[in-house]
Amino acid sequence: MPHQFSLNQTVRKPAVTSKGGIVASQSRRAAEVGAQVLAAGGDCVDAIVATTMALNVLEPWNSGIGGGGAMVLYRARENRFEVIDYGMCAPQSLRVADYPLSGEGAASDLFPWPRVKDDRNIHGPGSIAVPGVVAGMEEVHRRYARMPWKDLVAPAARLAGEGLLVDWWTTVTISGSAADLRRYPASAAAFLKDGLPPSAPWGIKAETRLPQDTLKATLSHLAEAGPRDFYQGDLARSIASDIKADGGSLSVEDLAAFRAHLREPLAIPYRGGKVYATPELTAGPTMANALRLLQQSLTPGSAPDAAAYVEYALALQAAFRERLKDMGDADGKRSLGAEYLAPACTTHFSVVDRHGNIAAVTQTLLSSFGSRYVTPHTGVAMNNGIMWFDPTPGTTNSLAPGKRCLCNYTPVIAETRDGKRLAVGASGGRRILPSVMQLVSFAMDFGMDLDAAIHQPRIDASEGAVVIGDARLPEDVRKTLAARFDYEETRVQTLPQKFACPSVVMREGDVNSGAVEIFQPWAEAVAEA
Repeated sequence: MPHQFSLNQTVRKPAVTSKGGIVASQSRRAAEVGAQVLAAGGDCVDAIVATTMALNVLEPWNSGIGGGGAMVLYRARENRFEVIDYGMCAPQSLRVADYPLSGEGAASDLFPWPRVKDDRNIHGPGSIAVPGVVAGMEEVHRRYARMPWKDLVAPAARLAGEGLLVDWWTTVTISGSAADLRRYPASAAAFLKDGLPPSAPWGIKAETRLPQDTLKATLSHLAEAGPRDFYQGDLARSIASDIKADGGSLSVEDLAAFRAHLREPLAIPYRGGKVYATPELTAGPTMANALRLLQQSLTPGSAPDAAAYVEYALALQAAFRERLKDMGDADGKRSLGAEYLAPACTTHFSVVDRHGNIAAVTQTLLSSFGSRYVTPHTGVAMNNGIMWFDPTPGTTNSLAPGKRCLCNYTPVIAETRDGKRLAVGASGGRRILPSVMQLVSFAMDFGMDLDAAIHQPRIDASEGAVVIGDARLPEDVRKTLAARFDYEETRVQTLPQKFACPSVVMREGDVNSGAVEIFQPWAEAVAEA
């Protein structure tokens, strides 16, 4: 792949090791919030809630209380694995007739659906599905938290009071969605300056911040009123009123009916251990298929060699082909499909506490900034989950009221045959699964610690016949892949990402470790002080 970047740059980000808890996140500041909760005596679950709320403020383009997600948990005392699913669903009040096909070819955003008139399913109030993040936090807090709800939400409110700090990463990220953010007054007010992306100042003592006063008030209210208020209280009424006034379908009844679901994880046998993954409308079933194939074909050795990378590519391609055969939420089917064809903007973080409780948590707004619509009276950036549905009538994944959204996130917890546990997931749309599968293999097939695993080059095989290789791979690996596949090569880079962005923690005995994607500029694994 042609590029203009240095061929000699070396980037490393060492793994963190501690007997205390660790939070590994795409945002260092959010990880610090979670680690502070652990240091104050909080459970892994307390850190999940606090980190999630902080990410809502710090990474508003990737996730937040206007989105959805899922987590895989391991509870050490009970020796139990479980999944909490809080994925989005279409409003019951949605009218399919409001999404007529325009006849103008394919859609302009992530998916190859036929285009809907005015891109109503892509951005704006009409693209909003029922958000699930607060319900997910409500459920996990109810089950396991040690600390009061208000104490876990309060740090996010304080961060919102500081305003969103603008650095080069903020500027680049906002720039990618500025054209659509400008369409909606509250969105433009929150993220743009004079209708344009904000720029970080050159002066060493100067800084630019985007005020988040409305969001601060919302989070302060949520802290005091509790999570149900988002679905059945003042916040629910405010959110639904704003969306209805601007032409969307989300209603107070839709919000009131939403609940997170406790599910049994997929328990995937692998190399004498097990990989616990999310079931149903996630990429967990595809992960199960890929690992089944990999276990049959890959012979573990001292380190991944050319033969191993070939088997990674073959297993992933076969798993994705299987995934495309059927998809969506219809007639009781829970398999996935065409959402793999495009990237998405998501966040993943992993947590382990000093007691051995561990979690892999993935959350998303779907597109960058989701619907690009911020509710005027709450300051909440809302998802565009309606875009997950095919607007063509009569398919398994066709748009319909109350239907659950597809998703391609893949949080997992792997347990090795010698008792180590690894919580891993990533952001990056279709590229999540290849990243997670390889990190699991690095640990379970080759015995790598997190520092070795996070710096080990990966491939991506989610684009049909094309295999993408990291240019840092050894020459013999690259030549072998080029001889076997339609092979393209690229250097790992910050934007646009050609590989997923993982965050991972591990527990071995009573020692924890954490690591994050080395090229993500904000990502960090933070240990409790």
